[in-house]
Amino acid sequence: MVPFSLCPSSSYPPPPSFKLYHKSRFTVTTLSSLRGRKRRSGSSCRLVVLSTHSNPKILKSNRRSRYGQPLSPYDQDDDEEVSRASDVSDDDWLLNDDFAEISEFDVNRKRSKSHKGFANGHSDGRNSKHTLEKSNAANYYNSSNQTNDVSSLDVPRKGKLSTRKAMEDRFPRLSEEVELDEKWLPLIDYLSSFGLKESHFIQMYERHMPSLQINVCSAKERLEYLLSVGVKQRDVRRMLLRQPQILEYTVENNLKSHVAFLMSLGIPSSRVGQIIAAAPSLFSYSVENSLKPTVRYLVEEVGIKEKDLGKVVQLSPQILVQRIDISWNTRLNFLSKEIGAPRDSIVKMVKKHPQFLHYSIDDGLLPRINFLRSIGMCNADILKVLTSLTQVLSLSLEENLKPKYKYLVNELHNEVHSLTKYPMYLSLSLDQRIRPRHRFLLSLKKAPKGPFPLSSLVPTDECFCQQWAGTSLDKYLDFRQRLLLKEFAKKYERKG
Repeated sequence: MVPFSLCPSSSYPPPPSFKLYHKSRFTVTTLSSLRGRKRRSGSSCRLVVLSTHSNPKILKSNRRSRYGQPLSPYDQDDDEEVSRASDVSDDDWLLNDDFAEISEFDVNRKRSKSHKGFANGHSDGRNSKHTLEKSNAANYYNSSNQTNDVSSLDVPRKGKLSTRKAMEDRFPRLSEEVELDEKWLPLIDYLSSFGLKESHFIQMYERHMPSLQINVCSAKERLEYLLSVGVKQRDVRRMLLRQPQILEYTVENNLKSHVAFLMSLGIPSSRVGQIIAAAPSLFSYSVENSLKPTVRYLVEEVGIKEKDLGKVVQLSPQILVQRIDISWNTRLNFLSKEIGAPRDSIVKMVKKHPQFLHYSIDDGLLPRINFLRSIGMCNADILKVLTSLTQVLSLSLEENLKPKYKYLVNELHNEVHSLTKYPMYLSLSLDQRIRPRHRFLLSLKKAPKGPFPLSSLVPTDECFCQQWAGTSLDKYLDFRQRLLLKEFAKKYERKG
């Protein structure tokens, strides 16, 4: 079921408590039919409702956001110890947090009826196209001389934007793209303080036009509450672009209950803001009817222990708003058949790197498993690597895994089986960690004969200098800096 807001055409303001309606099918229209056209005064308005069915192929190298920005196809490679993988990522998940809602599960582990509309296009993590519903709602918005609850007309103006000419001079592109209403200006002024520009307001208009008609005082109250629970000022812009409906969610009836739910999972108050910034769409899901059933499914069906729920959600907030039953079952069946992975091992993978539940099987999981096979690993070895370092499933083949393997064999003179003992080698940065330490020990003539010990790559820089190099940290850091500059110069010459 897909949560979205819809107000009756006969009355303009939405009710104070934001309601969720659920539908499974929409008729298709395009945003292009909305852009570049002004709404004529008195003509019928178009209400656009966006589906949240977007379980993305996050490993597709040519992915772009709905606004055209290129998106990284992979989690960022870990330059330090594997423990750093627990840090919350930034842009990737902020731009990819809309997922289909789960089916409901009761406490006796009986699955409710699936809702129509989920059967197609969601069983293997592939994208389904966003669908839109276009309806005529001539009476949905009041005329410009009427006042209402969600309008920002009642906020006193300072006079500088009181005329149409002043509006068009200040927001020429916005005025050209949409029929800019004077009543929106106090809200636009306020949101501009978070870094939103004309192009951003156009995006918000296309995504959810009623969000621009919110009373500015109500918007301030809601955003200030989010800031008070840890959302960063710099993240507000991206949240509003992704989920402009946040401006409509009341503090008492929505925001506080969702924050309390997150903290009930064991998430520290210091991390709540990051969870919200990463998955702002969670506010559009009912705590009782959606979020709690998801958590219950993770515990009862997947096998995640309650004490680990907070950690899992911190690593992947999207897990709360994705179709978890399909994601889990398809990957469980795939890994069981492909490499003979037992259920317990797959549960460990979810605990260490729950993001892999979002990854496409065809474009993400399978190519990396096939790569490990191609370098001589058997299924048992692959299982050891993936169970110990599930992040391997997120690393780029061409930019990460292949170069590290070549360096392992050609420069470090190690066999592939060494990766089963030190799988974290694959998570370390080749430029920042592996090559500098190897070359430094060679320069000091302290590199052991035979295969280079991968254990020397694991400790911190300080421990490496004490235990292996027998020199000062400053000397090593200076060597690494000169090596990085040299390698950069080589790459620049090749590109030139």
